[in-house]
Amino acid sequence: MTHRLLLLCLSSLLLAACAGAPELTESPRVAKKSATDLLFEIRTAELEGNDALEVQPLDDSAVADLRVQAEMAEARGDFAAAELAYSKALGLLPESPGLLQAHAEMLLVLGKLDSAESNAARAYELGPKLGPLCRRSWATVRLARELRGNASAATTANEQAQRCATPPPVRM
Repeated sequence: MTHRLLLLCLSSLLLAACAGAPELTESPRVAKKSATDLLFEIRTAELEGNDALEVQPLDDSAVADLRVQAEMAEARGDFAAAELAYSKALGLLPESPGLLQAHAEMLLVLGKLDSAESNAARAYELGPKLGPLCRRSWATVRLARELRGNASAATTANEQAQRCATPPPVRM
């Protein structure tokens, strides 16, 4: 009797496995990603190229202090405090592409997807349009669109990120 029951259970499992996945009537939801996963994905996008040169303007002391506060808050996992520190820094330097991008990343992990995408797009507009900052900006835009479930717009952002590669110098 127990062998028949075991055989019946195994055959049911086998049939269920062979049946395949049911058809989806709605668009599939994007898997939830942790804040750490999102930041890792953005920051590894920065490293994908072999850009030889990256220019970073020096911050004034108040902005540098706020940037350190934000980085420390992020390291503690306090993304709201990090976002607030970047917001204050942007009050002092509103046209800083690096600050806009860092702020966009914190907004993204806090689930403020529209603001994150807007800040990342502004960082791209004000930034060099090539290199690591460009890739981070488009990675943020892509993730915001993915998290909203807009796969085609996310693909477009990913294609734009591919254009951030710095061409190698022409050697004669």
